[in-house]
Amino acid sequence: MTGAGLPNGASSRHNSGLPSAESLRDVLSPLAAITNERDALYMEILTKPEEISDIAFGFMGSKALFAALHHNVFTHLSGDAMTAAELSRACGLHTDRCNTLLTALAGLGLVSVDDGKFANSPAAEAFLVKGAKYDFGDYLRLQVDRQMYRLLDQIDLALSDDLPEDATSSYADWFSDAEEARIYSESQHAGSLGPARGLAKSIDLSGARHLVDVGGGTGAFSITLCKAFPNLKATVVEFPNVAALGERYVAEAGLSERISYIHENAIEAKWPTGVDVVLMSYLFSGVDGELHKNLIARAFDGLAPGGQILIHDFIVEADRTGPKNAALWQLQHTAFTPRARSLDAGWLADALSAAGFKDVSVEPMIPGMTMLARGVKPA
Repeated sequence: MTGAGLPNGASSRHNSGLPSAESLRDVLSPLAAITNERDALYMEILTKPEEISDIAFGFMGSKALFAALHHNVFTHLSGDAMTAAELSRACGLHTDRCNTLLTALAGLGLVSVDDGKFANSPAAEAFLVKGAKYDFGDYLRLQVDRQMYRLLDQIDLALSDDLPEDATSSYADWFSDAEEARIYSESQHAGSLGPARGLAKSIDLSGARHLVDVGGGTGAFSITLCKAFPNLKATVVEFPNVAALGERYVAEAGLSERISYIHENAIEAKWPTGVDVVLMSYLFSGVDGELHKNLIARAFDGLAPGGQILIHDFIVEADRTGPKNAALWQLQHTAFTPRARSLDAGWLADALSAAGFKDVSVEPMIPGMTMLARGVKPA
């Protein structure tokens, strides 16, 4: 294998002249240890009916996880094994229903059971307990369960290009509702902090002065990078409903003097020019695929000589063997952005090079989930 779970012959590196992603994978090593088995990330041909059933019934496991998060099961079990009766008193569920939920969680490997007492698995303890350093439970509970699950019901009509006029068909539609924008953005902020910390450790922006964060949400990446590099300032371009929330996070971080917002649709807005870094995280997967080359060209034009582009997104290998979760997230986005395009590492590397960038690389970031593409504008 090459990279993080990359099969031999399917490497997504292209003439990398930028810092390696090894340090990023080190930061995310607890997650990598759980997810970077090749069979979990890349294509595995099915041969048995039971394997088809596992896919068909997968939604039940997802809902068991979400229900446990909504009822704080993992937080109550943190550091202390409990019987179903003990946990039912702690989380307010009937003992029978609590026992049924715990049994499902045990079958999924999220909890263990020994002599009638249930305890968190190492993964649940690390990532699903409220307040834990790497907790992303709210992201799963609020954004994935409450929002993405509902939107995936649109997938059949989205694939056939038959979405009704009142359907959600873009992020602009979705975020025009202030409450939906708030739920999504607050949960996404929690989900982005870990990758943002990893990015800050994997790249050297000590010589950069101005970063443009295109579609940067509530500023998790900009805040983290500005904390890591004291000479850096950032401009985040984002929908008004999201930008207002982001300004609150920026103020809480004490960075209002260094991070500002442009309250506009990032696709339509005018971006600052002469900047050192253009960052686009989770942008390409949520817009019309026909816009990808234009976004790259705009980044090139807006960068100062020697500046760099950073594209972080759900990206699959050029041979389309995976990673599985990246491919599924691309399908998820199609449900409410029908003209989104499945982005692969080979196409993206070629597009960056064709736009004039040098030292292009595309490497895994969140193992089995996302990749980070980089390129430098020639001096």
